[in-house]
This record gives sequence, C-alpha cells and structure tokens, in this order.
Amino acid sequence: MATFYALGRYTAQGYQGFCKDPKSDRAQAAQKAAEAVGAKLVSYTGLRGPYDFLAVFEGTFVQGAAVKMATEASGSLCDIAVCEAININEVAENASKIAAAYKGPGK
Repeated sequence: MATFYALGRYTAQGYQGFCKDPKSDRAQAAQKAAEAVGAKLVSYTGLRGPYDFLAVFEGTFVQGAAVKMATEASGSLCDIAVCEAININEVAENASKIAAAYKGPGK
C-alpha cells in the first residue's frame, strides 16, 4: 500500500458545523471515510495556514480519490489535494534513462 497526504479546507458549511458542534471529532470522521473503502487513516491533524487539515492514509490512489470525491460532495470540504509519497531517487533513475533516450522536437 502507498502512503498519501491529503490537504484540504473547510467550506463555510463545514465551519457552520463546527459552530454547532465544536467538539466534532474530525479524525474519527476521516477514519470512517478511509475504512469505508478499505484504506487506513494514519493520522489527522488540524492546521493553521492555507490548508485546514492534513490527513495521512495508506491505500491506493483510487481509494483516496473516492474519499476526496465523497467528502467534497458533502459540501463541508473543498480544495483537497491528494499527494502520494514517492522515492525521489527511484524517479530520478527512471528520468535519467528517459533523458538518455528521448529527443526533443527538432533535435
């Protein structure tokens, strides 16, 4: 399973929900969303800055995309960016192979 980092923001509707229930456990909600598709929530953290939360989960990209789709469709969340952890050296090795073989237009 791959590790994914989901950064997102609450909408006005989401903030209204917090005002009604300031003790709402969003980590538990994120865990239930992940478990519904067979993924595993590793951690959930509220943030100060351009994003309101960071959820770390293990699973597949399709599972993460499904969580993004369903939670944004709820109207409470928006702008969720799902990023996959990678081995940058492995990427560089493959890029080096491509650079040796690829010829740009007109070259």
